[in-house]
Amino acid sequence: MHGGASTGWLLMALCAVSGAYCLLRTRTGTPRERRTARSEALMGFGMAAMAVPAAVLSPPGWAWAVYAVLFGTAALRALRPALRGGHHLHHLVGSLAMVYMAVAMAPAVTGSGGGGHAGHGAAGAGGIPVLTGVLLVYYAFYVLGSAGRLLPAAAVAPAGGTGGVGRGPGGFGGGTDGRPELTTAC
Repeated sequence: MHGGASTGWLLMALCAVSGAYCLLRTRTGTPRERRTARSEALMGFGMAAMAVPAAVLSPPGWAWAVYAVLFGTAALRALRPALRGGHHLHHLVGSLAMVYMAVAMAPAVTGSGGGGHAGHGAAGAGGIPVLTGVLLVYYAFYVLGSAGRLLPAAAVAPAGGTGGVGRGPGGFGGGTDGRPELTTAC
């Protein structure tokens, strides 16, 4: 990833924590919920690996091909459930976006040649501007929509309503892990 080392570390930590949380969710729920949690954990850990600052660990040239194959496989696996719509469609878009990012960041595409020189070939990094822009807009709207779901239900209950009645500790709803709003964070 291009950018400052502190930003890369923070992004890596956030993605790794998200992946770990989703991995913990694979222990409970229906088989479908566990499969979804595994897909989300894979995405979180994959993004964490791609976010390691290049100054610390410069991946070998073949790593980008491995990322592309890994997330291409995840996209193929998400294709059939995505046809039913819902959150699985987001998994398909996310997997395809990861393939696109791996291809766009590959040394052969960026022109860096894997030499490890900072900034060399960075002008070619980023992929196709229109596609990158469409993905940025998609994820911006997705993040804004997810942020509203992260709020506890008691905090968004209408005035005079029953917000929090029948809810678990802290006003959070029930569910297999007691924090259903966090499951959407994955």
